[in-house]
Amino acid sequence: MGKGDIKTRRGKIAKGTFGVTRKRSGNKKSSVTVTEPKAKPKKKPAAKKTKA
Repeated sequence: MGKGDIKTRRGKIAKGTFGVTRKRSGNKKSSVTVTEPKAKPKKKPAAKKTKA
């Protein structure tokens, strides 16, 4: 029973999986919050100068 046995906690840690032996526990809130980008005010295009 070691890193090669995926039924054990150590084996799940080595493989990087979760299950009955190794539950996903932690904060309900994620540490990284996703914020929507603010809408940038659109600038009016500069008036084009025409040759007379």
